[in-house]
Amino acid sequence: MAQTEVILPKMGESVAEATITTWLKNVGDTVEAEEAIVEIATDKVDSEVPSPVGGTILKLLVQEGEVAQVGQAIAIIGAAGESASITPHSSRETPELIAAHAVEQTVVVAQETVAPTANVDFSASDRFYSPLVKSIAKEEGIQITELDAISGSGKNGRVTKKDILEFVENRGQGAAAPSHSPTPQAIEKAPVAETIQVKPAASATGDTEIIQMDRMRKLIADHMVKSKSTSAHVTSFVEADVTNVVNWRNKVKGSFEKRENEKLTFTPIFIEVITRAIKDFPMINISIEGDTIIRKKNINIGMAAALPSGNLIVPVIRNTDRLNLLGITKAVNDLANRARTNKLLPDEIQGGTYTVSNVGSFGNVMGTPIINQPQVAIMAVGAIIKKPAVIETPQGDTIGIRHMMFLSHSYDHRVVDGALGGMFVRRVADYLEQWDVNREI
Repeated sequence: MAQTEVILPKMGESVAEATITTWLKNVGDTVEAEEAIVEIATDKVDSEVPSPVGGTILKLLVQEGEVAQVGQAIAIIGAAGESASITPHSSRETPELIAAHAVEQTVVVAQETVAPTANVDFSASDRFYSPLVKSIAKEEGIQITELDAISGSGKNGRVTKKDILEFVENRGQGAAAPSHSPTPQAIEKAPVAETIQVKPAASATGDTEIIQMDRMRKLIADHMVKSKSTSAHVTSFVEADVTNVVNWRNKVKGSFEKRENEKLTFTPIFIEVITRAIKDFPMINISIEGDTIIRKKNINIGMAAALPSGNLIVPVIRNTDRLNLLGITKAVNDLANRARTNKLLPDEIQGGTYTVSNVGSFGNVMGTPIINQPQVAIMAVGAIIKKPAVIETPQGDTIGIRHMMFLSHSYDHRVVDGALGGMFVRRVADYLEQWDVNREI
């Protein structure tokens, strides 16, 4: 069997690289075709890369913490039982790998030229830093002088994710030993009397525990804070009678699962009626760029999903206005299942135009969701609860036991006024209350 290179796959139009976070297999291990061998991370999502063939891992070409380009070889697989090379993968410097590093540096320099960093002046150093390391440095407020002082454990002394996170954890407990002397150019560009604000390191006592945020939690935190500082949040609430929906689902879910091998949850129903309401009120399906309003022709609904780690991710169902309820159901189940197993692609969590969050799945009756930028609105659907309610009939009003739920609609008051925001959530409630109990699916 000829040796096979494991190539970092394409993960979407906007993703050019990924960080190798964890190798699931070591040199010499046997793998099956399509078996996951490595976990990778982009700035959007974590995922796994499967082996293209069965065989034996001969070499790992990229270390944990290093950045690989899409299309780059990250491992070599040989025939089952073939002896693995003893040569450390970190010493493999083929012309192709050297060229890949050169392209990576060129891309980074070009990005910095187009959008220079406001907080950290990376141009003050001739040392290469990966986009992930730069992102962490900006999030943590690490100055270039501090970054240059970190000893890198990666190839050619490169600072890895592990290195910078260890620096953040130990920050304030002592300066890191410089890995190399600063160049004259770096000294010349460095501020003469710069004051570095060093955050004191948190210390644990007997009744406390220090927990370091993981990468995804940091991204979520940053995204939420930016959303609150960007949009003028307003939330409107409507209580909807969803008795027809509940009775209909109870009637058809068994036969539906038997026929389609798919579970019918409430989420596809919510997405369908929200899509109908967006078609009625297209100015909800917009985004803002400066003082310009961008109205989206496609309706792409994001659904907030909780991961086993406790983090949150929002996969996107595209063109929901072109799907029937069966198509929406299959898309919801597929994305939810792959979200729980870290199988989502970066493109599958981008491009949303409106988001729904099912806070009722946690037993919450309502919430005030934060807008998923750059969208301008988001809806939270609460728990469905039986309660006494007034029922209007031609013969007069009566009181009966009904299935009720709250809809919470948060919107950006810069472009969505109370009338539009309120009418939209009311229309969603109307569609739920008018659900056809004789509908076929």
